[in-house]
Amino acid sequence: MSRAETHVAVLMGGWSAERAVSLSSGRECAKALRQAGWKVSEIDVDRGIARKLESVKPDVVFNALHGPVGEDGNIQGVLNILGIPYTHSGVRASAVAMDKPTAKDVFARHGLRCPEGRVVTLSDFDKGEPMTPPYVIKPIDQGSSVGVHIVREGDNYRPTAEDWPFGDAVLVERYVPGRELTVAVWDGEAMEVTEITSSHGFYDYDAKYAEGGSIHMLPAPVPDEIRRQAMDIAARAHRAIGCRGVSRADFRYDDTAGEPGDLYLLEINTQPGMTPTSLVPEQAAHLGISFPELVSRMVEDARCDE
Repeated sequence: MSRAETHVAVLMGGWSAERAVSLSSGRECAKALRQAGWKVSEIDVDRGIARKLESVKPDVVFNALHGPVGEDGNIQGVLNILGIPYTHSGVRASAVAMDKPTAKDVFARHGLRCPEGRVVTLSDFDKGEPMTPPYVIKPIDQGSSVGVHIVREGDNYRPTAEDWPFGDAVLVERYVPGRELTVAVWDGEAMEVTEITSSHGFYDYDAKYAEGGSIHMLPAPVPDEIRRQAMDIAARAHRAIGCRGVSRADFRYDDTAGEPGDLYLLEINTQPGMTPTSLVPEQAAHLGISFPELVSRMVEDARCDE
């Protein structure tokens, strides 16, 4: 079928903490797909999504959801059952990547260095520090830095059931000083390295999405050796998790003791932000791939799990 004959449903919204981000990604992707000549419907996802899809009858789904349900294998499973090809990773890769402790185990088995960490419970914080500060507290299954907190020496912050809506399990990791790097991967090949700086001092949710919250330096001003390492590790992480289509690997680069420094893989994102100024589209544009062409390639690569 031609693009004009191919009906693409863009899934967005949902009910996770990243709903607003997903709506932004989805609307921009739908706009770009229309510019590229596709027939497009926009669907704000709720618990009746299967019925909506059966009514809309798309040929392909563009998954612009972020966070639980849209990014953790659930929506991918629904689409597999309905037999509708979809963009991004399948059920297993999505589920593994979204579960941070499981992903860290996979990375370790493939020789990819991550910050030391472990899973604790909320009650463990009543017994004292789970590790020597500084360390990072993370929900085990959220994206966009939702719920992430850096605990420094003398910080009295402790997550409690009243202020921690992410379940009893908490991932704690050694804090790695230095710089924030990210690498987009398309179909197993790394694109480029971006360095991210933030006036917040940490690339948290507000830094990612607030106006002027962060600055992207592309290509990153890092030594060639670190650039090569980051791109190699990102591609290896993509393959280790079993991703397909687009992913994005995030790093901390510790050069506080001088260059070349040490590189640590933080996580891999199977549903990275997809507005024209998001990190993946920026790297694609750096390589001469426009946003409408990028999302078109993603649609052309769509499929169900085998």
